[in-house]
Amino acid sequence: QVQLVESGGGLVRPGGSLRLSCAASRSISNAYSLGWYRQAPGRERELVALQSWNGGTNYADFVKGRFTISRDNAKNTVYLQMDRLSVEDTAVYYCNLRQGSKLYWGQGTQVTVSS
Repeated sequence: QVQLVESGGGLVRPGGSLRLSCAASRSISNAYSLGWYRQAPGRERELVALQSWNGGTNYADFVKGRFTISRDNAKNTVYLQMDRLSVEDTAVYYCNLRQGSKLYWGQGTQVTVSS
């Protein structure tokens, strides 16, 4: 079992930045993939960013050039740097980890972008 705990969400003005963190209870160095997803009210959960085992990254079109996924294996933590935030980025953000055939999710952190 792996527990994931997100943090770093909050209220930010349009154009601002936030950095989300996802701390894992175990080593993430051998994870097949690490990802960030989000879910806005009334909408389905959607992929934001994904980093695969070989370091390759994949971003949703709506965040390309604004968000960056990264990891610190020594701290067992995955990050999502979010810049130039817009109202449309308001959602609960979840991290996940795929290890073998198992997929783990965190509890989510709320990001609200509002003036």
